Amino acid sequence: MADYGFVKELDRTYDEVCEALPELLQKEGFGILSRIHMHEKFKEKLNVDFPKYTIFGVCNPPLAHKAVSAEENLGLMLPCNAIVYEKGDKTVLAIIRPTVAMSMIENEAVKPVAQQVEMKLKKVFDAVS
Repeated sequence: MADYGFVKELDRTYDEVCEALPELLQKEGFGILSRIHMHEKFKEKLNVDFPKYTIFGVCNPPLAHKAVSAEENLGLMLPCNAIVYEKGDKTVLAIIRPTVAMSMIENEAVKPVAQQVEMKLKKVFDAVS
């Protein structure tokens, strides 16, 4: 596990993980705000071939509202990101740990919200195998 995220290698294909993730996120109250296919952007903008790599920008609206209400500039840290990428013959799933990301914010009201978000994201992470 990276210090700032939950990370694991999977024997599932990249496409399988990308297809499973939205439903698992939705079960925990998250929606996908953005989906950036970095490999496509690198090819388009730089003419560089890159393994499949997608960033999912995800948000749980009630918890985001609670966090931004407690700290107006917290939007600089949103949305939470999950990434799926190819690494050799494996697929990697990594999801941000909000408690680590939010540790730089000196507002005690944000900490319990970050803990709630992290607990939900960890459930999503654990559900992908």
